[in-house]
Amino acid sequence: MFGLNGGLIRLQEMLYHLKPSERKAAEFILQNPEVAVQLSVHKLAELCGVSEATIIRLTRSLDMGGFQELKLRIAGDLTKNVTANSYQEISMGGSVESIIQAVSNNNQQSIRDTVTVLSVEEVRRAADALSQARKIDVYGVGASAVIAYDVRQKFSRINWWCEAHSDFHAQLTSAVTLTERDVAFGISYSGQTEDIIQSLAEAKRQGATVISLTKFGKSPVSDLADIRLYTSSVEQSIRSGAMASRIAQLNVIDILFVTIASQLQDEIIPRLENTRIAVSRTKRISSK
Repeated sequence: MFGLNGGLIRLQEMLYHLKPSERKAAEFILQNPEVAVQLSVHKLAELCGVSEATIIRLTRSLDMGGFQELKLRIAGDLTKNVTANSYQEISMGGSVESIIQAVSNNNQQSIRDTVTVLSVEEVRRAADALSQARKIDVYGVGASAVIAYDVRQKFSRINWWCEAHSDFHAQLTSAVTLTERDVAFGISYSGQTEDIIQSLAEAKRQGATVISLTKFGKSPVSDLADIRLYTSSVEQSIRSGAMASRIAQLNVIDILFVTIASQLQDEIIPRLENTRIAVSRTKRISSK
């Protein structure tokens, strides 16, 4: 995992997916983070009006090792002056200047928040699985299809067998042909997209390694995955949701690709250079 922070972001991301007693504790911590980091699990449970077991279950729901890790992460947030509500509402009809600032801030915030929920170990495992795959299938629908095709474009530059499918029937048809030597990469911000769920389930039945890229927390898509990558985007405006989350997803794909390129430099760098040179020949050079 990255540095000891991200506690508040994880709490905010999971807030509406928690059981009532866990949500009660989460809301207290979000409202009183400075107090929470000073408390024992017994005292926090008492102030929240829940059991100590509920606090422990909450930390597990947040994918943490225990209450101490939660406190350390929140303390890290407070030290860095991080909050779980740093997104700006985009005002329809506002000035161009305000839109530039709001959209740019939200995109940047989504990337910063994603860093706090993205596991180093899972990125490493995903890079290894992709590097060893015979074939890579990438599934995405709607806005996530853009991310899927970005994956295909990147891997096609290094001559890896990678296909991207946004149509459900194409996804399913391809999933049926996968083997234990292949990878199925499902992209769904919500983690609830039925097409992706069914396609990954079929890929898993064929023995393929399944990688998911979803927002932080449990979901049907991430539950199917062998390797789980998460993004964060908790901005309040429904109008800006698909924008910031898309930027965060693209950032994770860039991280994966550069990780792979760093590990396989001798193989990949010459291929990237060859494709760069080939494409550069198509560029017109303007005369001065």
